[in-house]
Formats: sequence, C-alpha cells, structure tokens
Amino acid sequence: MRKLIDGGTFFEGPRWHDGSWWVSDFYAHQVLRITSEGQSEVVATVENQPSGLGFLPDGDLLIVSMKDRRILRLQGDGTLTEHANLMDVTAGYTNDMVVDRVGRAYVGNFGFDIFGGAAPASTTLVRVDPDGSIKVVADDLLCPNGTVITADGGTLIISESFGSRMSAFTIDASGDLSDRRIWAAFGAPPPQDSMASIGTAEFAPDGCAIDAENHIWVADAFAGRACRISPAGEIVDEVKAPNNFGLYACALGGPQGTSLLLCTAPDFSDTNRAAAHEAVLYTHEVQVPHGGGSP
Repeated sequence: MRKLIDGGTFFEGPRWHDGSWWVSDFYAHQVLRITSEGQSEVVATVENQPSGLGFLPDGDLLIVSMKDRRILRLQGDGTLTEHANLMDVTAGYTNDMVVDRVGRAYVGNFGFDIFGGAAPASTTLVRVDPDGSIKVVADDLLCPNGTVITADGGTLIISESFGSRMSAFTIDASGDLSDRRIWAAFGAPPPQDSMASIGTAEFAPDGCAIDAENHIWVADAFAGRACRISPAGEIVDEVKAPNNFGLYACALGGPQGTSLLLCTAPDFSDTNRAAAHEAVLYTHEVQVPHGGGSP
C-alpha cells in the first residue's frame, strides 16, 4: 500500500479519468485532480460541500453539492454552473453518484439529517438526465450510497449503507430501473430507530468500484476495510486501512486499471474532520483491472 497524498479533511467520490485521480475533499470544499505521483491541484471550490463525482461524455465534470442538494457542472473552461436541483426529491444531504456512458447521473442521499440527530428514514435514488431533467427511479432505500454500473450498461448496483446490503436493478433503454433484488447481504439490516442502532451493523457498504470480473470492491464504513465481493455476494478479498483509520470509499484506476484508491480518515464525524487535516489517500495494487459501464 502506497500513500498518494495526505492532509485532507475527508476524501470522497474518487474517480479515475483522463490519466488522473479526481476526488472531493468535504470540509476543504474542494475537488482535486491528482496525478499518479501525488501532485494535486484544485479544480473546483464547492461552498456547500462536494461529494460524488462523474464525467459527462463531453468531458465536463458533474459534482454533487451536498448541503444544498444540487448537481454542479464544471465545464472545460473552469465555469461552474448548476446542472440540476434535487431539493424537492431528496430528504437529506445528497452524497455519492455514478454517471453512465450517455451522461445519466444516478444520485443518492442520506434520507434524513444524519448529523443533526434526526431519526433514520428510507429514501430515494434520483436520475438526472443529460439535459438536467430529474426523475425518482427507486425508493425505500436505506442510505443509497456508492454505486456502479456493469460493463454492458444493463445493471446498476448500489450500496445501502444503513441496510447492510447491496441492491441491484435492471436498467432499461430510457435509464429507468426495475427488477430490484439483493446483490449481496451482509447479515440482517440493523434496527433503523437511531444512528446508535445502525452502528451495530455487521457491514456498512459505502463507496465502491467494479472490476472486469464483475466483482465489486466496496468500503466498509464501520470496519476500516475494503472488501472484494463476488457476484455470488461473498467476500473473497480484503484490505485494511493503515493506522486503524476508517475507510469510506474506493476506486479502480491507474495506468493499468489495477490501482485501488482508498479514501481513509480517523472517523466520519463532521466536527472532528472539519477541524483537522488527517485524511489520507492510499493506493493498493490488485490483479483484476477496472471494469464497468461508467467513465
């Protein structure tokens, strides 16, 4: 495992695109572009906290703006504009996102005020089409979070972080979702009456990446690890974050597609992370390269 950069507040939404890593730094309010050698530059500043990232077919970058529940579009000339406003179709901060090859963005949200002490609640998954139009495509999800699309473009798989499971949907030609099923279950879902109850989950799937064998590397937000999950729903490999840190998202990329980028931090407390610069990005080489139906 190799340290790529340190000194972040809380890294999220990692992507490999156009020969570089791209990642959000929550409490620095920045989106970074990072070379394989660890040289970083700020490509966007997002006042209301950046999270999920994804690229449109023309190369423009979509950025989740968490607190005001918007999707922003960073154009090639550096102009940052609103692509969509999800305030009316979400019930908590927006978080992770995947963008497919035709430019449709699938965006999750927490479903409740996770940092304000509200009671947990199920919520929606929203699709934003290339023209900025919005449609709710799934509901009754327990914190829809990290999301991947298979290489044939036919299946979307999403982490339900507070449900201890990953769910799959069939994607039709219009981008609608159907045939919901469990892709992997990590024990029974924990009670949904409080965050303390949710914290008893055996596994909290978070940010994830799909490889060329349709296995998914997924961060376990409560256990400081990333696990490789087979299409049969079994854990077949595992890497741990150094220094007993938490591990909250991962991505596959690098020149050969075999570098697993790991987003680590001491914890996910908004108060703790905003006050310190302790987050670290690591890379770990794996054997099976990136695969999947998103840039």
